[in-house]
Order: sequence, then C-alpha cells, then structure tokens
Amino acid sequence: MSSKKSSAPSTLGRSFWQRVLFHNMSDTLLAIVLGFLMGALALVIAGYSPLTAYGKLFSVIFGSPRNMSYSFIEFASPYILTGLSVAFSFKTGIFNIGAEGQYVVGSVAALLVGYFIHAPAFIHIPLCIFAAILAGVLWGALVGILKLRFGTNEILCMIMFNWIAYYLSNYIVNLRPVLSAPGKTWSHTIQDTAKITISGWSSLLSNKVHAGIFLALAAALAVYYILYKTTLGFRLKAVGHNINGAKFAGIPTEKATMITLMISGGLASLAGGLQVLGVTYKISQFAGQEGYGFQGITVALIASSHPLGVILAGLFYGAMKFGGTRFDAPSEIVDIIMGCIVFFIAISGLIRANIQRLAERRDKHAANDP
Repeated sequence: MSSKKSSAPSTLGRSFWQRVLFHNMSDTLLAIVLGFLMGALALVIAGYSPLTAYGKLFSVIFGSPRNMSYSFIEFASPYILTGLSVAFSFKTGIFNIGAEGQYVVGSVAALLVGYFIHAPAFIHIPLCIFAAILAGVLWGALVGILKLRFGTNEILCMIMFNWIAYYLSNYIVNLRPVLSAPGKTWSHTIQDTAKITISGWSSLLSNKVHAGIFLALAAALAVYYILYKTTLGFRLKAVGHNINGAKFAGIPTEKATMITLMISGGLASLAGGLQVLGVTYKISQFAGQEGYGFQGITVALIASSHPLGVILAGLFYGAMKFGGTRFDAPSEIVDIIMGCIVFFIAISGLIRANIQRLAERRDKHAANDP
C-alpha cells in the first residue's frame, strides 16, 4: 500500500519535470540565461559593468524602429535561412557544414542574373531568386552525387566545396571590366529592377529593409509543413533517425539523401541571393569567409533544429549581432555569449540524463521504503 502511495506522486512529479525541465524550449531558455551570465563574467574580467553593457545592448536593439528593423530584418534574414538549411539537414540525418559555400554561390547567381538580365521588376526579381535557389540546389546535388556514386564523405566534400565557392566568387568579382571596374575589389551593382528593398519605409526604418524577411518566414513555414505534414517529410526524418530501419521499411534512402542535400542547399543559397538583392546589391572580393553558413549552425542548434524555432533563433541571433557592434564593450563579448549558449545546449542532453538518473534512483529508494 505504501509503495503505491509513494510511486503515484513520484510519477506525477516526473511527468511535470519532463514537461518543464526536459522540454527543448526550456533547455534553450536556460542556455540563453547561462550564456548571458557567462558573458557578464567576461565583462567583469574585462573591466566593464555588465548592467551598463547589457542595458546599452538592449537599448541599441529596441531603441528605435530603425534599429529594430536592422536587428530583425536586415541582420536576421540570412541567419533564418542558413539556420533553416542546417536544421533541415539535421532533421534528416545529414550535417550540412556546406551552407557557407551554398550561400556564396547563391549570391553569385543572383548577382549575375541581376546585373546582366534586363527585364521588368515583376520578372527580374523572381528570376534572380530562382537563379539563387537553383545554384544552391545544384551545389548540394554535386555533393550528393559524389557521396552516392563514389562513396565520398559528404562532410569533407562540403568543406572543400566551401572553398571552391569562395575562390569562384573572387574569380568572378575580378573579371574586369565585365563585372568590376579596374582597381575595384567589388562587382558592379545589380539593376534597379532586381532590387527587393522596400524604399517606401526608409524614412522610418532602415534603408535596407527588404522583402527577403517575408520569403525567409515563408520558407520556414514550408519546411515545417514538409517535415511534419507530408509523407516526404516522414520518409526524410525516418532516414535521419534510423537509416537501416528506413531501408528495411522500403524507403529509398539514396533518393532521400539527395533530396535533403538539394533542399538544404537551396535554402542556404536563397539567403545569399536575398542579401545581394536586398542589402549589398553587389559582391565584394573575400578576404575571409563571411560566416553566414557557419553561424547558421549556431542558429539551428539554438532552435533545436525545429523550423519554427529557427525563426525565433534567427531573430535573436540577428539582434545580438547588430547590437554587439554598437554597445559599450568589445563585440567579442557577443561571440562569447553565443558560444556559451551553444555549449549549454550541447550538454543539455547530458544534464537531462543525469537528472533523470537521479530521479529514477530516488523513486527506487522511495519504492523500497517500508
């Protein structure tokens, strides 16, 4: 009788902690809090007041509609899409470390179509966007062919393809006078009919507010629908969860792998294309990797690879990157905060397992008590 009385409350308590402590959202929120605490420690060591620095950080982000548009539109849009690219591949069992190169080829494709093609805006803009997506789809498909046809490791391929995209972009920028003026390290700008900037809002918001944020949100909703509402998404997740089980169930795993690489490549390259069409209007010669694709890994981890969570994670990351360049402390503090957040998310599974082990041990002792 006593064991039944003790086990019922413990079961109720365990389900409560599973709902509250073990949920991905709570893990992420706790990681963010801990990340800011570690950032505060770094600020103290560096001789800054955490309250003053964080107050300045948040006042920069939310201080005016213009700053909010910088944070949540211009800065956040590429992170949402590259994070979505990485999250989609994570869900289907592939580590897309090639989002950086896919981002670059998307920007190059958008530039070429945006500069050389002359057409009305209602034709030109969709054509540039399609070219950017197609470039990433083909870039991802090349990795898929190498993996499936020749058995190469897709992670190594993606790393090499990042550098190929990097130098390909620099080569194209330096095609003078075709794409750049003599003595310049950046390309000509795209045609006005290819720009997606919403100029009517420039008096109140950033002059680089563009329609890309709506495409990023639409892409996140589309990926969510594919993964959770379609048989294709079920098959892709099944392959990612257990490839041998998927093969046994008759799911064509090679086709699933190719589809994953193509979709994730298209999402990352869309980010690059929108950045050219809405923000930079050109591409510059790289002195180093821009990092949008690599930072998309951080966004995906913060979002626990959930497509809708990527929206919030991308907005948060974009705001932190914008605010970190304008608050009264070294901008590297923001990198420390984001790195600590990812670290705490990464070890959340270990913490969760230890807590669950302690709870089970407590229940066992409670059940053995007379």
